[in-house]
Amino acid sequence: MLQPPQLLHILKPPTRSRKTVRIASIMINYNLATTAATMTLLNMPRIGMGTLGLLPSEASPVINQALSMGYRLFDCAPVYFNEMEIGDAFHEATSGVPRSDVFLTSKLAGPFHRPEHVEPALRKTLHDLRIGYLDLFLIHWPVAFQYVDFDPTVRGWPNEDIDDSDNGKRIDPTVSIRDTWTGEVTILCLLPILFYLISYLILHPNNPQLQTKSIAMEKLVDDGLVKHIGVANFPVILLHDMLSYARIPPAVNQVEIHPYNQQSHLLDYCHTHNIAVQAYSPLGSPGYKESAEPEVLSDPVLIEIANKHRISVAQLCILWSLQRRCHVIAKSANKQHMEENLLVHHRYEFATTTTCEDDSTNAPTAGTTISILSVQEMERIASLDRGYRFFRPEDWWTENPVPVFH
Repeated sequence: MLQPPQLLHILKPPTRSRKTVRIASIMINYNLATTAATMTLLNMPRIGMGTLGLLPSEASPVINQALSMGYRLFDCAPVYFNEMEIGDAFHEATSGVPRSDVFLTSKLAGPFHRPEHVEPALRKTLHDLRIGYLDLFLIHWPVAFQYVDFDPTVRGWPNEDIDDSDNGKRIDPTVSIRDTWTGEVTILCLLPILFYLISYLILHPNNPQLQTKSIAMEKLVDDGLVKHIGVANFPVILLHDMLSYARIPPAVNQVEIHPYNQQSHLLDYCHTHNIAVQAYSPLGSPGYKESAEPEVLSDPVLIEIANKHRISVAQLCILWSLQRRCHVIAKSANKQHMEENLLVHHRYEFATTTTCEDDSTNAPTAGTTISILSVQEMERIASLDRGYRFFRPEDWWTENPVPVFH
């Protein structure tokens, strides 16, 4: 169990001064475990543990192993249908890691995009995870589904209805992203007489006594239920529109990024607007791809570069994402792979700032700090981009296709 007084079920996030956050963000610790918890100003570790596909029976041993190795970010979602078991695993963890050192992310499922459903959906996730707040809450996809009722007092989900779009028939086009994010309700508190009110609005459209109140994602931050809010799978145009009305801008955009789907323009836009990019499927989804789909980990260019650096292709893909200023979500229940993924982050944090020349004589020996990728190597990997996505919602919603990325 996590050590008191900061058990995972505490009700409010710990308060931190700006000075404390800044100090935490620049601390350097050469211990592998604490290196994994090195924070940005967002207070988010650069590499995290994904839980998509984590079997409920695997939750306890995998979470315990991950905490012991030094993982401090865990990426969850209701539609992974394992949050209850993950919550139990954290509650019963023997690592002694305090809640304040763990960064927990979850997501808003499609049926709960209407403003009045956002907070109940979050509270359901908090109940399942046995915690009092989230560090990050994301809109999972920019598409709403018809509402699915649930019992907020019961942990877990009795079925997978919240992830069933019925081939797109259950998509709800009447709910906007703005509804979900701000849920703004106009409070008319000035004049009781409608005619006079309309006249007044025409003459004084910006009067401060016309107030707006957020009841959706932004309100969760106001109420201390989440520390940060963000989005997932959002293209540039949706982000650009969102920034025109968001009182609290999205802190994170979690998207599919790997050498075959590099999303460079999206990355540039997010960095310009101070939105952190978190890469999921950084290895090209080897556990979920169809047999006829391309295999990132078998790419000959990547194999050549990985061999030069004496690391695996999987480690190279993570290193490449880190070097592009991405945060990375890597999922594995395999202990060796978990350690390898984390080791990339550890070594990258303390790699020399001088890129190695494109020359095999400069390749590091096994066990030493790896060099960051050279300009030439980054250019070679950039040439592999083919805009190939392993997660294609238009294939899931065939009866009502919404090509999110086109």
